[in-house]
Amino acid sequence: MLMGSRCVSGSVFSSEAMASPVAREKSRRAAVKTALERHKVYVTAQRFSGGSYSARVLVDGEAYWVDEFRLSQLRQGLTPAELELTPAADD
Repeated sequence: MLMGSRCVSGSVFSSEAMASPVAREKSRRAAVKTALERHKVYVTAQRFSGGSYSARVLVDGEAYWVDEFRLSQLRQGLTPAELELTPAADD
């Protein structure tokens, strides 16, 4: 009887081992989905004037002038709305 319980335990362990690769794959897919849903930030121009830096960025089809700190925040995933940015005037 003891051997029977070992077989059951062995099958439980093997199904747990099978769940681990599945869980890893689900985690990878979730990470890819998150990355694809994040907005892309494109730097289209840069200015260096009087020791300060500003960049013209394109986010979701809209252009904004931002400083180095705001550019970093955009790259971390914050949206222009969250940063209360106003679209750049056409140059």
